[in-house]
Amino acid sequence: MYNNARILGGIIVNNNTLDSIVRKVQDMKPLPMVVGQIINITEDPKATIRDLEEVILKDQVLTTKILRVANSAYYTYNRKISTISQAAVLIGFKAIKGIAFASVLNKYMNVELKGYEMEKDDLWQQSQTCAIAAREISKRIKYRDQEEAYIAGLLHDVGKTVLSQYLEDEYGEILKLVEEGSTFDEAEAKVLGFSHTEIGGKVAEKWNLPKHLVDAIKYHHDPDAADDNIMMVNIVHVADAITMMVGIGMGADGMNYKISERALEMLGLDEIGIQDLISTVVDVVQSEENYLLA
Repeated sequence: MYNNARILGGIIVNNNTLDSIVRKVQDMKPLPMVVGQIINITEDPKATIRDLEEVILKDQVLTTKILRVANSAYYTYNRKISTISQAAVLIGFKAIKGIAFASVLNKYMNVELKGYEMEKDDLWQQSQTCAIAAREISKRIKYRDQEEAYIAGLLHDVGKTVLSQYLEDEYGEILKLVEEGSTFDEAEAKVLGFSHTEIGGKVAEKWNLPKHLVDAIKYHHDPDAADDNIMMVNIVHVADAITMMVGIGMGADGMNYKISERALEMLGLDEIGIQDLISTVVDVVQSEENYLLA
């Protein structure tokens, strides 16, 4: 198994596999132009609703999804929302950016990942649930940017789409390490040279995403290692743990999931708070209308 291998920091790295993984990230398609335009508009304090509407109306699928979300029970309103400008006023620029990300990521994540023992819908449902949990945690702690936390939750496991094919061949070795006490991502790193969190961070960098999203993806299994954007990282870490507790799209990597006590302390969450969040997330997920863009 370890022919043509080298040791980096005590970790055995297969050069062929490592090169293939990096190449796969480099070959990933960039985010569609409409998402980049929406990101720029929503981050520009001088941008207007008209600017946003002009971009969105060029994409019929995205237009339909935004109107569906605006008219869902999640955003209760006393009249029908029929235009993007009305939707923008009701749900806000940041929420529209989240919907745009969700619309695009569905194409990347609604796939079977044999290396993680995940069926076609599992990763997408897991990502949606983590995003919802991240938003609910943000509400609970009055975090300043709840919709960015939602987007980070959507993106947190994008690295799995790259690593899955390599896990199929190395799964036995990874499972052995997990049985010996390693977390799944620790085992990934020992066998492949990268964990899905590191690869996800590289994907986010390739897509030129803001550093707070890169950090949330890269450190969501090890929040104590983050030295920047710590609250965002903690939110996604705990949201991911809640997703595992709910049992949605868990796959093989749910084994030996370790939740950071420091993250819980910084977020001000105890066992009762976690149980309350689980109940809230389950309620949202069980409502097909509220399970946005599922």
